[in-house]
Amino acid sequence: MNNERYTQILISILIAVVLFTTGFYAGKKESKENIPAYFLNASSTDNVDMAPFWKVWEILDEKFSQASSTTVPENTEKLWGSIEGLASSYGDPYTVFFPPVESKVFEEEISGSFGGVGMEIAIQDGILTVVAPLKGTPADKAGVLAGDKILMIGDISALNMSADEAVKIIRGEPGTSVDVTFARKGMKDPLVKTLVRANINIPTINTKLLPNNIFVIELYSFSATSPNLFRSALREFIESGSDKLILDLRNNPGGYLEAALDMASWFLPTGKVVVTEDFGEKRDSRIYRSKGYDIFTDKLKFAILVNEGSASASEILAGALREYNKAILIGNKTFGKGSVQELVPITSETSLKVTVAHWLTPLGNSISNNSLIPDIEVKLTEENTKNGADPQLQAAVDYLVN
Repeated sequence: MNNERYTQILISILIAVVLFTTGFYAGKKESKENIPAYFLNASSTDNVDMAPFWKVWEILDEKFSQASSTTVPENTEKLWGSIEGLASSYGDPYTVFFPPVESKVFEEEISGSFGGVGMEIAIQDGILTVVAPLKGTPADKAGVLAGDKILMIGDISALNMSADEAVKIIRGEPGTSVDVTFARKGMKDPLVKTLVRANINIPTINTKLLPNNIFVIELYSFSATSPNLFRSALREFIESGSDKLILDLRNNPGGYLEAALDMASWFLPTGKVVVTEDFGEKRDSRIYRSKGYDIFTDKLKFAILVNEGSASASEILAGALREYNKAILIGNKTFGKGSVQELVPITSETSLKVTVAHWLTPLGNSISNNSLIPDIEVKLTEENTKNGADPQLQAAVDYLVN
């Protein structure tokens, strides 16, 4: 996917080599005979004393006593574990090394259709958190909400579990079930939900016309087909004769960057900055600009609905349109998924997902650090959901008609 490069939630593939591990083996004896040879040429550890690593390696080789419930790993498995530890030492929940099995699972995840429960998850404040349940999926139908914290998956504690580890456990054959224990803000007791896995095809868009001639576009994801579907939705809006538009990005976990750029271009002149990809000191920033379709005048009344499940591409689009005064934001504070990942092949069976940059809004605000704070904050309670009430949508309607 292009913007992660997935924000549900998004990835360009580069060819590279992890330099760290190759320094492990300089001057080492024949116990490393089964380790891939191309890991023997690193220079990035020249100023690091690797003796403690090799001391631990040798002690484990010599003294580890195998129990009936344990197995002694092969040298290559030790290597994969070492790289996993290296990746996790950066403290970034989105930078993850995938050994062979996990790498295959991740490739299936980004292919588009899979057996699962339909919730985008990520680490937030050190805890595994639901970014958004995808509309119409088992998680959505079971009442899972954006912001729910995952405590247990089956009988396995989710504390200190990475998002990718959780995905591996939650995914499975359609028709089978998995019990997930959640903590929800405002509730004392945990919630245990039995989620029945299904083939998940991520939904994209829906439109409707409300009283007072208010047109609503509900966008559920930024997929490869989203730009054309969004264009058709805008055509419906224009043909309706309305000048009042609501774009609902609630529980939209993101997707393709190109989709967000194309959608922003319908409202912005040519060349306007939509988002900046900030690589820090590694290299120059990359600026993404409007294509300049810019078909709407200042008479357009425009509100965008966001919540804690709006992430990544949703935040890019909403942030740009708000900062150019094209729309106001209504709802709750967004998730704050403003980092960019690339999937890097390491061997034919392994890969590294690494954070390479962070998204900045046109005014230079970090989406990761600050999220997006709505202009009009309106909470949506569980009671609202049960009763079918939507005070956030109503607040947008009130804003547009007044």
